[in-house]
Amino acid sequence: MATEQFIFKMMKNWLKRSFNLIFCIAIASCLSLSILLGNVFGEDQSAQAKLTDDSYDGNIFALYGGNGSIVPPKISLAQSLEKGRASMLVFYVDDSADCKRFSPILNIAQGFYGKTVSLIAVSVDSLDLQKQKYAPTEEAYYYKGTVPQTVLISGDGKVAFDREGLFGFEELDSALRDLLDLPDAPPELKFRKTDKVINELNP
Repeated sequence: MATEQFIFKMMKNWLKRSFNLIFCIAIASCLSLSILLGNVFGEDQSAQAKLTDDSYDGNIFALYGGNGSIVPPKISLAQSLEKGRASMLVFYVDDSADCKRFSPILNIAQGFYGKTVSLIAVSVDSLDLQKQKYAPTEEAYYYKGTVPQTVLISGDGKVAFDREGLFGFEELDSALRDLLDLPDAPPELKFRKTDKVINELNP
């Protein structure tokens, strides 16, 4: 009986040591594999989202604006005009540093005016720029060749604001208030600084 207990105890200790050894080997293997992959693909990993260059990182509205739902747009310009709704066209490309910086401003604009203005973010890559003529109900009709470009159009199809390049939300808010015939924002309503993105990676 004592011999059986001794053998059982020895086997139990051996199994315990074996399990610990296997566990340590597994951990070491995982760490080695991580280091190896980091060395092999290090250059690819370093090419993460960058705000300051014209590299393609993915959906700029999700990465930098904090709102991937802006694209694809839920309504076209033609549909918006048919409903008599004011529209905000924003022409962009995903591999533009200026468009990346502008994306948080669109997120703020959608939060304040999304129920009254159709926000239509238009990827320039989706436009048929070979076409000779466009109708005023087509987004490309308003594109001037620069990104970002922001165009505010009234419900009856009149251009109320057309601005190329980067600018702050306060200017956009003022233009939207003019478009919707709203009073100026009271002095106590100061908007937060819009020079910081939601998710600024590797600046």
